[in-house]
Amino acid sequence: MVPKKVFFTKGVGRHKQELQAFELALRDADIEQCNLVYVSSIIPPYCKILTKEKGVQELKAGEITYVVMSRNTTNEPNRLIGAAIGCATPKEKDTHGYISEHHCFGVTSKKLEDYAEDLAATMLATTLGLDFDPDKDWDKRKQEYKMSGQIVRTQSVGQTAEGDKDGLWTTVVAAAVFLED
Repeated sequence: MVPKKVFFTKGVGRHKQELQAFELALRDADIEQCNLVYVSSIIPPYCKILTKEKGVQELKAGEITYVVMSRNTTNEPNRLIGAAIGCATPKEKDTHGYISEHHCFGVTSKKLEDYAEDLAATMLATTLGLDFDPDKDWDKRKQEYKMSGQIVRTQSVGQTAEGDKDGLWTTVVAAAVFLED
């Protein structure tokens, strides 16, 4: 199976049971109806990126669905948690791209998403043999990657949440969801 399409989604859930908090996060992300199988981080050649709305419409309840997922959970009141997915695709459609996943504590949504996007772009840049300075800030390297003409698209989706003030489990997820056709 080589996926033909992918979409990105995120969600948050809170509950007194950790597993139920995860289920609610999946519901918030609109992927709870599928049997999720975790895979690693390659976007296949010619894989089309869909909006979340279009992608969710193609899901069928009970189907085996391949995802790259980032997940984080806490029951510590007010603790900031995050999960993000980053994506980088090359100019050449017959070449694969990369998806990264990252989860952390105490990081704002913008920094979390930038970090995940940077991870994916850096993995792709090394595969393409692009020169880059890993010590440069992400915004500068992003411009260099795009100006090279070899990396045409980078993006990320992230979800942050503060742990429930009363100690309920809080779970965040971010996922790249693959579709066959």
